[in-house]
Amino acid sequence: MNPAPSIVVFTTLSGAGYGVLFWLGVLRAAGLVPVSPAFGLTALVLALLLITAGLLSSLKHLGRPDRAWRALSQWRSSWLSREGVAAVATYVPALLLGLALLDGNQPLATAMGLLAAAGAVATVWCTGMIYACLRTVRQWHLPMVPWGYLVFAAFCGATILAALAALHGQARFVAMLAAIAGGTAIAMKRAYWDAIDAPPPAGTPTIESATGLGRIGPTRPLDPPHTEQTWLTREMAFRVARAHRAKLRRLTIAGFALSTALAVLALPVPGALSALALVPAAALAIAAMLVERWLMFAEATHTVALFYGGPA
Repeated sequence: MNPAPSIVVFTTLSGAGYGVLFWLGVLRAAGLVPVSPAFGLTALVLALLLITAGLLSSLKHLGRPDRAWRALSQWRSSWLSREGVAAVATYVPALLLGLALLDGNQPLATAMGLLAAAGAVATVWCTGMIYACLRTVRQWHLPMVPWGYLVFAAFCGATILAALAALHGQARFVAMLAAIAGGTAIAMKRAYWDAIDAPPPAGTPTIESATGLGRIGPTRPLDPPHTEQTWLTREMAFRVARAHRAKLRRLTIAGFALSTALAVLALPVPGALSALALVPAAALAIAAMLVERWLMFAEATHTVALFYGGPA
């Protein structure tokens, strides 16, 4: 699949923003991050900026962005619509959280923080299900895909929140969460690559089953369906070279591992000094996620590619 920059940026930034919002709501209620209004408002504003930037980026992928609101009407059957509804709904408790922090209303801030955290989980899950529900893309139609979206959002969110908490002198617990989430993200990504690199399961479409010519033996196209590139070949049959794929995989794991290592190194460092490790850790996590998101699209192939002589 063609890795559109707008969708790569959307899934990376919005995932990181929802991760920050989730950890802020949960950890603030438990007293495991600074409870000062300044910290809460800073983290909340950063989370909403990331979420909004990601959502605005996703609009660039639409032919008619002015009609994006219509996508909200199909929530009964479309994960894309459910994602939009969840994203809009999450703004309500998030904004009320900000008002409660400004007013100093701690009980309301705790309640709205937890509601915003729940909305963040729901939205990221819907984003993952947009891809996991597509049976025509074997590399996405896996149960681990939406869980991966949650893990990666939690990882990026934890590293960003840990960097902010370090500047307020209370980052040890969040840094530990970032390290755990980073290790989980590495394991999840390796498991995903093992799954898509394995031989396709029985029943996976082939060029023989797609053309109905399997009864007479192996099939291959004599001539391409088109004499030049079309939208289908550009979007659905995108190819990434094997050498580039291997290099980008190593780069993704290296980014995750370095970010995780920096979070671990920050654990014994007292106060704001831990920011010297946690700020680069957050930057590395976001950079690695951009590579991972691009690669996730580039490695996926739509079944329609069979008609162009490509593998399923």
